Amino acid sequence: MSSKRCALVGGVILAACLATPISSAAADQAPQSASPTPPPAVVDALERDLGLSEQQALIRLANEERAAATDATLTAQLGASYGGAWLNDDASKLLVATTDPSTTATIESHGAQPVVVARSLAQLDAIMQQVDRAPRRVKAAAALWYVDVKTNSVSIQAPTTEAAEALVTAAGVDRGAVSVSVTAERPVPLINIIGGAPYYIGSSRCSVGFSVTKGSTPGFVTAGHCRLAGSTTSNPTGTFQGASFPGNDYAWVAAPGNTPQPWVRGSGGANVIVRGSTQAAVGSSICRSGSTTGWHCGTIQQHNATVTYPQGTVSGLTRTNVCAEPGDSGGSFISGSQAQGMTSGGSGNCSSGGTTYYQPVNEALSAYGLTLKTG
Repeated sequence: MSSKRCALVGGVILAACLATPISSAAADQAPQSASPTPPPAVVDALERDLGLSEQQALIRLANEERAAATDATLTAQLGASYGGAWLNDDASKLLVATTDPSTTATIESHGAQPVVVARSLAQLDAIMQQVDRAPRRVKAAAALWYVDVKTNSVSIQAPTTEAAEALVTAAGVDRGAVSVSVTAERPVPLINIIGGAPYYIGSSRCSVGFSVTKGSTPGFVTAGHCRLAGSTTSNPTGTFQGASFPGNDYAWVAAPGNTPQPWVRGSGGANVIVRGSTQAAVGSSICRSGSTTGWHCGTIQQHNATVTYPQGTVSGLTRTNVCAEPGDSGGSFISGSQAQGMTSGGSGNCSSGGTTYYQPVNEALSAYGLTLKTG
């Protein structure tokens, strides 16, 4: 495809351009105003953390927005043959996996690149469920496992190969559908942390994830591991209405008398507006807000990861290369203007780099019948 056909239209790169690298000429052009302008705090952080120019950050965000819509459409159209989707490193190309070679033309018609694979996403998710049901003592020896759509397998990582193989055996899954590797990662919940803004449970501190309402009652979602027995909160004042940890890592706090806002604290305390909660594709940029380390960005590595914490196993997390430290738990993960999830745990730090996991926000909203506050 020529660079002329990949010109910016309506503030976003044409969907067809996701199947080919963006030309250098297009990369030097500023998107024209049409879609809501990306929050400056997001653009600034992408420049800093991903080493992008302002124009590259704007083009990337436009591509990611288009990719999310395309992925949703193809998920429905491909049905049982859908094998997942991901963006390439610079987010210029959306790749969509399918088990049915006859659907490749459909994928290409939406400007994406088809990848024929052996297993559908539903089959990979079923393998994940088998691993999740393995005996707890075997899972405790592993660090994490996740659906890796890029390799069309379930990846199991542990301190030793033997520990990973033991989990494969205990789960009784097809060895050909699983990859194992050794990792130094030992995820732990980021206790005493806050995301966008702090709240307190007695002498402990955690973070507000996103503002929500239930009927006329305002409140917020956060990490489930932040909850203490019979907990009430201060600043803002509220009461835990539900919490799930381990297994999941989400909770919601009713906070009558407070005013929920559709914002996440960005770089320098600037407000980043929340417009929805459409799940971003693997490879998309994502930013995290926390009171300990502030505003940091990176990319989504995998969805549907299961992590073994000292307190137990948590499933359905999303893995990112965004750093975090104690004091950041429960806080907001946002991609562009779309809420993604609440900080759960991780490894490493913001000096040497790290890996952080978040609990997808939509699961918490569905579990408690909550409405996300959007602007």
